[in-house]
Amino acid sequence: MPKSEAQGRKVALHDTAPPHTIRGLNMTYAIVKTGGKQYRVEPGASITVEKIAADEGSTVELDQVLLIADGSSTIIGTPRVEGAKVVAEVETQAKGDKIIVLKYKRKTRYAVKSGHRQQLTKLAIKEIVTGGSVAKAAPARRKRAVDGA
Repeated sequence: MPKSEAQGRKVALHDTAPPHTIRGLNMTYAIVKTGGKQYRVEPGASITVEKIAADEGSTVELDQVLLIADGSSTIIGTPRVEGAKVVAEVETQAKGDKIIVLKYKRKTRYAVKSGHRQQLTKLAIKEIVTGGSVAKAAPARRKRAVDGA
């Protein structure tokens, strides 16, 4: 493409993605559980989770880490990785979009309309701490005895 055509076009290189994920170099990520949901987090990324009781700008540690992976190895917890945690900073506390709930029964003049706005917390992931744990192989399963009777 000639240089004059490239100047007129806007080219986005994943402005919101952390720089280490653009080319797949040093893919360090973790799966954490908070608010009854699981999230895939990377250092430098931002996630929106259900409300966490913390002030804006404070540091939060998410200790329910289910999996940690870097470019060469993966540590899977049973059910959690021991000693691992994700350190994050609270960016904002906000409310989500309004959800309208309408209960309606025809022929009975019954209609109830209500709304809900979920309290949310936006977190900026700072680092993933592994705690020095080592991935272990799953225990071997015992074979059941088969009766020939």
